[in-house]
Amino acid sequence: MTAPDPRRTGELTFDGRPIPFREGQTIGAALTAAGVTSWRTTRGAGEPRGLFCGIGVCYDCILTVDGRRARRACVTSARDGQVVAGDDPHEPLPVTGAHGG
Repeated sequence: MTAPDPRRTGELTFDGRPIPFREGQTIGAALTAAGVTSWRTTRGAGEPRGLFCGIGVCYDCILTVDGRRARRACVTSARDGQVVAGDDPHEPLPVTGAHGG
């Protein structure tokens, strides 16, 4: 496996806004570097959420990537051309797994 080359860059789109990133960055790192610190709100109180644990444990940073909901920004690699959107907390999440299909 080759180490990422930070000199190589790309661009994803977040809620219609171009977000540059360096090779090897996660979506969460790219958003934070671009000054975006929250991209969803909690269901009850509407509190802003973004990166919290940064290691994929807490799920505070979920968003939609290329139409796939509930992706964790802190562990999802940024890729050129991705379309990323904040998650709507009032939309039900897709059911997956052995019991849900």
